[in-house]
Amino acid sequence: MKESKKKVVLAFSGGLDTSFAAKYLSEDLGYEVHTAIANTGGFTPGDLERIEQRAYALGAASHASLDITEDYYNRSIRYMIAGNVLRNGTYPISVSSERIFQAIAIIEYAKKIGADAVAHGSTGAGNDQVRFDLTFQILAPEIEIITPTRDMTLTREYEIDYLKKHGVDADYKKMEYSINKGLWGTSIGGKETLHSEQTLPDSAYPSQVTASGEETLRITFHKGEVTAVNGKTYENRIDAIRAVEEAGAKFGIGRDMHIGDTIIGIKGRVGFEAAAPVLIIAAHKMLEKHTLTKWQQYWKDQIGTWYGMFLHESQYLEPVMRDMEKFLESSQENVSGTVEITLRPLGYTLVGVDSPFDLMKTDFGEYGEVNKAWSADDVKGFTKILGNQMKIFHNVQKRNGK
Repeated sequence: MKESKKKVVLAFSGGLDTSFAAKYLSEDLGYEVHTAIANTGGFTPGDLERIEQRAYALGAASHASLDITEDYYNRSIRYMIAGNVLRNGTYPISVSSERIFQAIAIIEYAKKIGADAVAHGSTGAGNDQVRFDLTFQILAPEIEIITPTRDMTLTREYEIDYLKKHGVDADYKKMEYSINKGLWGTSIGGKETLHSEQTLPDSAYPSQVTASGEETLRITFHKGEVTAVNGKTYENRIDAIRAVEEAGAKFGIGRDMHIGDTIIGIKGRVGFEAAAPVLIIAAHKMLEKHTLTKWQQYWKDQIGTWYGMFLHESQYLEPVMRDMEKFLESSQENVSGTVEITLRPLGYTLVGVDSPFDLMKTDFGEYGEVNKAWSADDVKGFTKILGNQMKIFHNVQKRNGK
């Protein structure tokens, strides 16, 4: 009786690492390979069709396209907007956040089809290996994890040579860069990103600058979520994000280089383009400056920083994340209004805010101009009392000869 092959589900993007893994798992290790792509909003139907064709050409027994875009928005993006999450003040943790939800979708699919193992193409020098492994271990500790690229310490050149020897035809020139695209931005790694003194050329970015001059963009928020773009209302928040992306991408807005500390302790460097996240977070932050109190803003900054760090470092399943999400959601009660932005090639200017909850629009006074709710004597007395603690300190210092 012929022994049945063990079944492995491979998280498959169609890129170099996962293409190598698909071939290696079946040819060298003898697994029945079932590929699956968890789409976080970065693939068109045409992209998904090409990825499926590639999977079967590499010998996959089956292929599944798992659309998790809505789940990704509801469980992550809306909280990243609420928290104004930009790692190191720059990167909207595009890939960092989506990997968790891709891992959740892949392991759930592996359990559904009764797989013996699950595999991914992460290297041993990055963050993604931890995000996939940790999520797999927590949600399905009984399923084996296989990672050939990491375990064999492979270079891109080795993988390309292996695929060529196995008759796999591909655009290997295009594979010089590792490009990961999702609803919340695109990362570009390889070549120049590996060297501190270099940066990506314009040609490495998937989106090119096609617009000139200036253009006005108006983003409308309701309780912290984008609901309209340039006056057009969107019932689906994902469509609203895509509308902002379309407006900003043609100007090349959102391009930058992220340099930061990886989970495993080394410095990492990656290029990215994220027009929608950069514009939405900038607009949202400005709206919050008008609608939140000083202490709401202060504690939101602390929570947002911790939330982004935990998400980046694969701690999404830690229960404290749910507690932080409740805080972030509560903080957005009055974050409603429209922000106007002027777009231009490779840049933008925040113009202003129109909101019924604008704390500048009060009967108390106009900053630097007129006071209406207090008198000059009130301020003199307030200032005198406010200075007491510092007066006492300096008086004691003087008395002690300091």
